[in-house]
Amino acid sequence: MSDLGVDELASGQRTRHKHGRGCVAVVVAIAVIAALGIFAYVKGVELVQGALSGLSAPEDFSGDGQGSVTVEVQTGDTSTDIAATLYDAGVVKSAEAFEEEAIADSRSLDIQPGVYRLREEMSARSALLLLLDPDAKVTNLLTIPEGLRAKEIVARIADETDFSKREATRAYAKAGSLGLPRYADGDPEGYLFPSTYDVSPRLSAVNLLRLMVEQFEAEARDVGVGRGTKALGVTPGDIVTVASLVQAEARRPGDMPKVASVIYNRLDQRMPLQMDSTLHYAVDSRGEVVAGRALREIDSPYNTYKRRGLPPTPINSPGATALEAAAHPADSDYRYFVTVNLRTGATKFASSYSDHLRNVDQYQEYCQTSDEC
Repeated sequence: MSDLGVDELASGQRTRHKHGRGCVAVVVAIAVIAALGIFAYVKGVELVQGALSGLSAPEDFSGDGQGSVTVEVQTGDTSTDIAATLYDAGVVKSAEAFEEEAIADSRSLDIQPGVYRLREEMSARSALLLLLDPDAKVTNLLTIPEGLRAKEIVARIADETDFSKREATRAYAKAGSLGLPRYADGDPEGYLFPSTYDVSPRLSAVNLLRLMVEQFEAEARDVGVGRGTKALGVTPGDIVTVASLVQAEARRPGDMPKVASVIYNRLDQRMPLQMDSTLHYAVDSRGEVVAGRALREIDSPYNTYKRRGLPPTPINSPGATALEAAAHPADSDYRYFVTVNLRTGATKFASSYSDHLRNVDQYQEYCQTSDEC
């Protein structure tokens, strides 16, 4: 073997050794890259999980709530619409919380349009369950306008609820079961407060009237009827009667305290009230503004032209504004008033009879060009 052959052999061996070391380097590089990829993936997952864990759940109340609130679900409302309605009414703490509950419970698609009686500060879950409860749906709302007489309220109950006229009349006759205040002397006239009531299927006619009386007492407390008795030197029953006169006589809410002051001033000076509204109550008439001469001659305790003092009972169910006016009348020396424009309700007040006559002339001039008189 020549020297050249030996050198070539050695050269070939060295070449193979170099190739071997290159393969190892490639494998190591791939392993490093793979390790880096795994590390990056793990870190990425950790970052995503951390970000998700950092997101807070929608704000939500806990429990079944308190009090009472009425909300309306309208035709075509989505869960988003209902959530906004509940949030605006103070039922749920956030619209998002209710939306999540609605999405998670497919029964939310069965919520029907209508008015529902819910509670304030309910958890979203409790609110959803109540909207799905048929008993929470208000099936019959009864609105009693201000100024209706008791017999008119009874008729409205019979006309607009499932109670018959007989049921409503018999309930009214059970005055002792209505929770009337002592100063009502057992007569519900004036104490069935005008408002909107939820007449649920489980409510009896007697309990409906009890609700009206309870609402009256709550309103009377709010406007300070008790405080008014001390300042005015009258009874709570007197204030309710005055409020009913104010409700019947005043055409605009802003005039009610002044009308009340006229009544108290005339009582203090032992002047007859001379109010046509009491005459119309006595004969059960409506629609007439001024009582005719014959009506002013009737023999009735409600004839305030012939008899001094207040009529024996209220003549209608006064609202909160009239009650407040009767409890806190304007500080005035007015003794007369007349509405000089029946369309706008504009009313003129006077302290002297001569001034009052001028106001009456203005009313008569109005009537010459108006068919409302």
